[in-house]
Amino acid sequence: MPRPSARDDRTLGVVSFSIFPHLNLFPTNTMADAARWAAEIGVPAYAIDEQTAIKIVDGSVEVVSEGQWTKFG
Repeated sequence: MPRPSARDDRTLGVVSFSIFPHLNLFPTNTMADAARWAAEIGVPAYAIDEQTAIKIVDGSVEVVSEGQWTKFG
């Protein structure tokens, strides 16, 4: 299986934010972990759980959720 050459998602270039997925699904994916990660990356970011999606239409971002999410930055 190919491995990404970057340690983060900056190479994707599709949207102007980053995503911290699977919030609270694993022991190291808590909101506190997401906040520390977001503070280090320097771009807007969303922490989202399994009941959350991010919809983008014509550059407008909408969070669709029945779960837990937070926007950083």
